[in-house]
Amino acid sequence: MKYSTLPELGDKVSKICLGTMTWGQQNTETEAHEQMDFALDHGVNFWDTAEMYPSPPDKDKQGDTERFLGSWLAKTGRRDEVVLASKISPMDFLRDGNTRFTAKHISEAIDGNLKRLQTDYIDVYQLHWPERQTNFFSTRGYTEEMAQQDLSDLTPFLETIEALNDEIKKGRIRAYGLSNDTPWGLMRYLWEADKNGLARPITVQNPYSLLNRLYEVGLAEISHRENVGLLAYSPLGFGVLSGKYLGGKRPEGARLTMYERFSRYTNKEAQWATEQYAKVADDAGLDMAQMALAFVNSRHFLTANIIGATSIDQLKANIDSINLELSTDVLEAIEAIHQQQPNPSP
Repeated sequence: MKYSTLPELGDKVSKICLGTMTWGQQNTETEAHEQMDFALDHGVNFWDTAEMYPSPPDKDKQGDTERFLGSWLAKTGRRDEVVLASKISPMDFLRDGNTRFTAKHISEAIDGNLKRLQTDYIDVYQLHWPERQTNFFSTRGYTEEMAQQDLSDLTPFLETIEALNDEIKKGRIRAYGLSNDTPWGLMRYLWEADKNGLARPITVQNPYSLLNRLYEVGLAEISHRENVGLLAYSPLGFGVLSGKYLGGKRPEGARLTMYERFSRYTNKEAQWATEQYAKVADDAGLDMAQMALAFVNSRHFLTANIIGATSIDQLKANIDSINLELSTDVLEAIEAIHQQQPNPSP
């Protein structure tokens, strides 16, 4: 395994991060425990979850992913070997709709996170997506409707930052980060925290893959100059970049076979780009999924690459991508495709 340094905290975290959102939908508790055993035994010490998982969201299953994690931590006693990240999720069915980023709601959310996880602290606590309307989750542009939103109706940035800093002082979280946020959002949090002498966000969990490199446009420079690490999610585009859906295939039990609602990575432009990346992998004699993951692993602004798997074989292959270094020829071929069809899956 290769490791990064977590900004501000200084923890040594694996560049491969164990994603967990399938646990409770596509994976049982037993299978989740097997994945945790395997991941930690292979050097993956950074794990990510959220209060709303599993995904896709299900009111009746909400919190099962954290519960599976908690039962493993209680059973093994290996909490101190894991750097654990979780999130508050502003989804209406959670906590009777008390999902704003206010001090009260953040405190209530963390109460639930800690209870399900059976731990007394979370290393990195993330705001799953902004309260405000902005361009995330497949929305490419900042629309006029978004621009008309009155931010005074939302939780003030400073209140949220102060609440998270209070949780740090209490020892219930060690640091905090953002997720699905924009360059403006990240800079506003950084500015507000610095202005008031408060702890600032240390990570941003945003999509990043061969099909979505929008992080490079504005956020990558912030990562570099402000020491805020990217936690890249969906590095395989919901499995599309493994090649298993090429030619219209829908393998039994695969995520996009089970959940047709996920269309972010299957539009016409994304299909064309995926076919081209598959050719690059084939010409180079590479496993396509490992090539796609290795590309993400190689980015200078990356802190960790969040991989997900529904089987131990998939998990092993994804972890092994850390040992693949892409040649100059492969990187140039990838860049040529990106120039022809940039970011088809925002």
